Amino acid sequence: MDYYTFSKYGLQVRELDIRHTVESAQPLTFYADYDLGKGLLSYVGGNGQVNANFTGTSKNCAVRFDSRGLSAARKDFVERFRLKDDMADIYENIATDDFMRSAIKNYRGMRITLNDPWETTLCFIVSQYNNVKRIRLIIKRFVKEFGSDVVDSNGKVVGKSFPTSERLTEFSEADFRRCGAGFRAKYIAKAAECCTNNIDLYKLRKNDYDGLKENLMTISGVGDKVADCIALMGYGKMEAFPIDVWVKRTLEKVYFKGKDKKIGYLHKFAEDRFGAYSGQAQQYIFWQGRNL
Repeated sequence: MDYYTFSKYGLQVRELDIRHTVESAQPLTFYADYDLGKGLLSYVGGNGQVNANFTGTSKNCAVRFDSRGLSAARKDFVERFRLKDDMADIYENIATDDFMRSAIKNYRGMRITLNDPWETTLCFIVSQYNNVKRIRLIIKRFVKEFGSDVVDSNGKVVGKSFPTSERLTEFSEADFRRCGAGFRAKYIAKAAECCTNNIDLYKLRKNDYDGLKENLMTISGVGDKVADCIALMGYGKMEAFPIDVWVKRTLEKVYFKGKDKKIGYLHKFAEDRFGAYSGQAQQYIFWQGRNL
């Protein structure tokens, strides 16, 4: 079955709600430029700037690229938005109860994105004890201050790249605090040094989920929840189930009559209930819980 097809200037996609996908606290939420009321999204991908326009519905979304290098933009978008995922199969597996069926109905087409591992690591270190508006402000400042110019084939600067861990080792905690990172500045500095000199995040792609999470949690500032966010959105480990305060609160309210449950218990609950698609279920639980 074709979940997307190529069109003259872009793609036709089944099951893509761009608004909920982009706004639901994923890396693109924090550093992409967008006006979803007008169907516009712009971000720097692996092969340069991607400028996309959206029309249609989540069941049949038309994506048109204004970027130079149509094939590169399409390739990045297909990978970033996981357009090869069988959403019908995912929904069938996670629609285990009325709450999940309601969440799917409300946010159908919301996808998990697949992002650069370092981008994802920095975004979710910054996310700790923070809100979306402020995370976005901080990450956008990091891109502006420490990113490199991205130029098109005519030599015109079209954007800034996301700063690499190596690039950030050239700066200090004080520089990061000036970008609004606050107490997170020391963790960012240590994580940048670690991911430049001690851990190759890109070689970790070979690890299984448990091994990956164990390695990620050796990075300063990366605990259980952040490691799962990185595993899910930086490596595509769909069995990862990040548990923040919203997810914990929603799980306890919906499934345990408001009784407090330990994080380990909730991980096991998600594994047993949602299995290989736990990460996708988590995003719907998170977004439904935030918008109740």
